[in-house]
Amino acid sequence: MALMDFIKKQFIDVIQWTEDSDGTLAWRFPMAGMEIQNGGTLVVRESQMAVFVNEGKVADVFGPGTYKLTTQTLPVLTYLKNWDKLFESPFKSDVYFFSTRQQIDQKWGTPQPITIRDKDFGAVRLRAFGNYAFRIADPKLFHTEISGTRESYTVAELDGQLRGLVLQNISNAIASSGLPFLDLAANQIAFANALAQELQPAFAKIGLQLEAMTVQNVSLPEELQKILDQKIGMGMVGNDMGKFMQYQTAQAIPKFAEGAGNGGGVAGDAMGLGAGVALGQVLAQNLQQGLQGGAAQAAPAAAAPVGVRPDEVMATLEKLADLKAKGILTQEEFDTKKAELLKKLV
Repeated sequence: MALMDFIKKQFIDVIQWTEDSDGTLAWRFPMAGMEIQNGGTLVVRESQMAVFVNEGKVADVFGPGTYKLTTQTLPVLTYLKNWDKLFESPFKSDVYFFSTRQQIDQKWGTPQPITIRDKDFGAVRLRAFGNYAFRIADPKLFHTEISGTRESYTVAELDGQLRGLVLQNISNAIASSGLPFLDLAANQIAFANALAQELQPAFAKIGLQLEAMTVQNVSLPEELQKILDQKIGMGMVGNDMGKFMQYQTAQAIPKFAEGAGNGGGVAGDAMGLGAGVALGQVLAQNLQQGLQGGAAQAAPAAAAPVGVRPDEVMATLEKLADLKAKGILTQEEFDTKKAELLKKLV
């Protein structure tokens, strides 16, 4: 190399990174056309770490502080040739800075319901969402596994991978927490802690540390939520089948009346009217039994409906069969009620 070429080179006195925006995890110091002179200064601020890469291999890692770049502060450079030669570059390594501060409010959620095994309900499909925070804990590992030699690497580029890790570990977290679904929804902190415990090893493999995990909501798909609401309704009336049927009938009558009033055609109006009459009679029977209480036992004949038609009994049986299909009634409860209704036809 000629003397004039050496003189024309631009030598770097200070190497530093001032983050000018959020979301950057790794940044490579621009070295094009420049070289670091012996005795240059490296400035690593709080919430940063710096990595020197020489000939494709990580040479040294620096934490926060100010360093004078010599063979004492960079021991690996003592093995480089021509360090003390005037016409050779004293230092050709690349320098990468890494942000070690927390990257907060990272969103996660289940785009589709996931199926888990629940000890109360068997197989359950649920949705969940929340947020989490992480930081770079091992810049050397993060450099070799994720960011590589790119000029910069951002949080947004890593977002999809981390969301996938969260979703992959939800089922394991629920299983390890030992909480049934109903308790899970009421103990979101315990769920979040179990999920964080499952995720820590996966984050550590790529040089990250999970700092916080929150679960903001756990819910069922709409159709399953309706069944759960019915099951909760049964529990509120002490699993009393008569009271529950009374409640269900009272809820159904306005819907039949609304359907008949919306002009569903002659056949539709007739069906709605007939079903409404049948349900009304069942409701009247249940109300009468509830009011009479012990008196119904003394005079059972007076409490029984008179002149029940076959189509009314069939309408009630279809309603009970629908409740059994949804799991609200057991087979035994359905058979008992069925027998009671069929006796009325005799």
